[in-house]
Amino acid sequence: MTVETGDKDRKPAGKPRFQIEDTRARQTRTAVIVPVISGRAARRVGEAGGRAVGEQRSLEARREEAVGLAAAISLDVVFVDLLTLQSPRPATLLGVGKVEELAGRVASDDVELVIVDHELTPIQQRNLERALKAKVLDRTGLILEIFGRRAQTREGTLQVDLAHLSYQKSRLVRSWTHLERQRGGKGFLGGPGETQIEADRRVIQDKITRLKRQLDEVRRTRTLHRSRRQAVPAPTVALVGYTNAGKSTLFNKIAGGDVMAEDLLFATLDPTLRKVALPKGTEVILSDTVGFISNLPTSLIAAFRATLEEVLEADLIVHVRNVTNPETDAQRVDVLDVLDQLGVVDRDGQSDRPMVEAWNKIDLMDAETLAFTKRQARVQGVRVLPVSAVTGEGLDALLEQIETEIAATRQEETFHVPVEDGEGRAWVFNNATVLDETVLEDGSTRLRVAMTPRRMAHARARFEIAAAG
Repeated sequence: MTVETGDKDRKPAGKPRFQIEDTRARQTRTAVIVPVISGRAARRVGEAGGRAVGEQRSLEARREEAVGLAAAISLDVVFVDLLTLQSPRPATLLGVGKVEELAGRVASDDVELVIVDHELTPIQQRNLERALKAKVLDRTGLILEIFGRRAQTREGTLQVDLAHLSYQKSRLVRSWTHLERQRGGKGFLGGPGETQIEADRRVIQDKITRLKRQLDEVRRTRTLHRSRRQAVPAPTVALVGYTNAGKSTLFNKIAGGDVMAEDLLFATLDPTLRKVALPKGTEVILSDTVGFISNLPTSLIAAFRATLEEVLEADLIVHVRNVTNPETDAQRVDVLDVLDQLGVVDRDGQSDRPMVEAWNKIDLMDAETLAFTKRQARVQGVRVLPVSAVTGEGLDALLEQIETEIAATRQEETFHVPVEDGEGRAWVFNNATVLDETVLEDGSTRLRVAMTPRRMAHARARFEIAAAG
């Protein structure tokens, strides 16, 4: 069964609302630069309250993820450079000699776009574009471009537009003519046919304000849909995880859905929900959400908060991990960091709701590694389940654990509902699982119910707890 999630807002197939150059038809020749901040420079970043991109990861993992981000929008990666920075320069991030070397290689290889896998200030971006004579995107800009390609619903499009304009607002100092054009709120690689916009902060701020109003309306609609779902006593289960961990494949396997599931970073952007029956008959609403990534820009988390509200409202969270990835532990830290920013967990990874870890992609392991992984999972406890979203191995155990956790969060109580309180009786049936109903001699009702703690608090405030017997 499909749960209503605003599908009527989904854009029809065909021409997109904003015209963006199709790099799949003519792939943009791209260079990927991966700056590695080391030594004192990395420590200074930490002391300033930030974190160097990928500081917990190996250089090869940094390289693969940067190339994967470029591949997510079908860019033609001509070369990749790992650059160690002992002292990042305020003007260009990279050293003078390295910038000159890169400029020569960019020219000789006919590179059109240079991706710097690090956050750049507007000044650094402008200076690099002048020196390299090519378009330059930093990590945030590239992720925004990917999100722009992935957004399918009106809500997703609005969120991308908002994040893009907030990003663009600080970059009006840039000089290249292709960056003085409006991309409809998304898209940095656009070609001819785009409309010229005024390079004016007030104009952009007006657009941001308008988008926020539209998103508030979307949030109200989503809240209405959520309240309708909550009228049926079905707990919600949210799948979260690092991008490309296999969440959508797992979602499709469990719910029989058709969510896009490809070997691409950020293959899923818009949330999808389905009603699922667990082994003992408990019905839950399963939610697939956008994947997280290291150093996900704060502006993106803020812009996509409406989407991530599905995680905030979940009764249980399933953290899907790709345990075949050598960086799986670092990815786990990144996911918990985003959940911490959302207020779902604290800095120690503790949450006020149960969390289960699904150790995914065990079908890619050899027998020895699989046996070791299963032993490690048993050591971690019942909330860690090795699974394969492709073959289905381990899914029965995962669903059983989800059902056990859901049952443990549901509280039982017996209430006395007066005969004249028809509205109250209806509320109980809409918000709880009624385990037993007894009609008393005076026409009133004694109801034994199970419900979530939040709803139980409301019920205890409204109804008299019935005497035993």
